Amino acid sequence: MAHTHRDKKKLLTRVRRIGGQVAALERALESDEGDCAQMLVQIAAAKGAMHALMMEVLAGHLSEHVVAAESEAERAQEAGMIMELLTRYAR
Repeated sequence: MAHTHRDKKKLLTRVRRIGGQVAALERALESDEGDCAQMLVQIAAAKGAMHALMMEVLAGHLSEHVVAAESEAERAQEAGMIMELLTRYAR
C-alpha cells in the first residue's frame, strides 16, 4: 500500500477530523444539550467525511493496484476485492 504511506499525512488529517466530529457528537449526546437537528447535521458531516476518506483511499488503490497490475490475474483479484468492498459499503 505505497499510496497510503505516500499520502499518510493527508489521510491522518482526514481521520483526525472525523475523530473530532465523532467526539463532538458524543459530547452533545452526553451533555443532553444538543438538539436532534444539530446532531443530525453532525452525523451527516461525519458520514460525508468518512465517505471522502474512503473515496481517496479507493482512488489510490485503483490507480496503484488495479490499473498498474502486472498481470491479468492480479488485476482480476484486485477488482474482485473492490467489488466485495463496494458490496459491503452499499449495505
